[in-house]
Amino acid sequence: MTHHDNNPDTKPVGITLGDAAGIGPEIIIRLLAEGPAWPVVVYGDHGVLERTIKALDLADRLFINSYHRVDDIAWPLAKGAIAVVNRHSPLPDTVQPGVLNAHAGRAAYEYVCHATDDALAGKLRAVVTAPLNKAAMQLGGINYPGHTEILADRTGTAHFAMMLANQELRVILVTIHIPLVDVSPSLTIDKELQTIRLAYQACRHAGVTAPRVAVAGLNPHAGEHGKFGHEESDIIEPAIALARSEGINVSGPWPGDTIFMRARRGEFDIVVAQYHDQGLIPVKYLGVDEGVNVTVGLPFIRTSVDHGTAFDIAGKGIADAGSLKAAFNMALAMSGATPD
Repeated sequence: MTHHDNNPDTKPVGITLGDAAGIGPEIIIRLLAEGPAWPVVVYGDHGVLERTIKALDLADRLFINSYHRVDDIAWPLAKGAIAVVNRHSPLPDTVQPGVLNAHAGRAAYEYVCHATDDALAGKLRAVVTAPLNKAAMQLGGINYPGHTEILADRTGTAHFAMMLANQELRVILVTIHIPLVDVSPSLTIDKELQTIRLAYQACRHAGVTAPRVAVAGLNPHAGEHGKFGHEESDIIEPAIALARSEGINVSGPWPGDTIFMRARRGEFDIVVAQYHDQGLIPVKYLGVDEGVNVTVGLPFIRTSVDHGTAFDIAGKGIADAGSLKAAFNMALAMSGATPD
């Protein structure tokens, strides 16, 4: 791993710890033990990461260097060194793997905020996030439904969307963390159009020169000409027409029960799904190990694992770092990094 502090093109990737009681610390250490292809700074707790290194029997290969600011890091690091930035207070020893903890919930939020601020200041190439636990955050006094909303709020981003991607599918969501009963009332022509634009933008970032965007209908059979609902004719179709007038190659609305199969066969580069489970079930069914969560529309690249904190296996040394590795590699690709 090489890094030169006088070269802005080799800014580090920031990885946030997530909830310290979940599998975030383990999958981060497993990733870094492989020797990532780009410099990394972890936003998290020194003690938690040090204990994780010992628990995984990696103390002979890895050690922690702590910093208050990313500017304080002298690159390149010594072999086996992990740069950790923490502007939050150290976590107490009461944080235990697999147990909800208010301190861990609050700290997870703070790590995301600090990485976001540094990315906005141009100090990071991208941000990769390990999983949060919403219940723990709420115990810590933070009430957000997930990473996406924290990042959008912190950056003042009005138009954003959540995209899940793996080797076979890219799916972007019109609505994210809201009750199913609220999906239809929240759909608007503008929201559909903005999501189609973000889908196009995400594909361009991923290296697709002429993206083919497909939009899923909300209702069975995409409404079937009004028999099963009018959202398609009143909202989705007008948005598609507007996007086409802007030069975007977009089609639909297509029935939700076949659109993902068609995308896997190569007909489309990305699917616009109307709500959370419509879009995420097909991606996660293909396996969470290689799935990546991307927040599209932010002023910097942000990727994440597509799984949760997995409290049931936290601290047992069996967590798979595959999704984090995929998220890290996608962050490099989307940010145009060229590893040595």
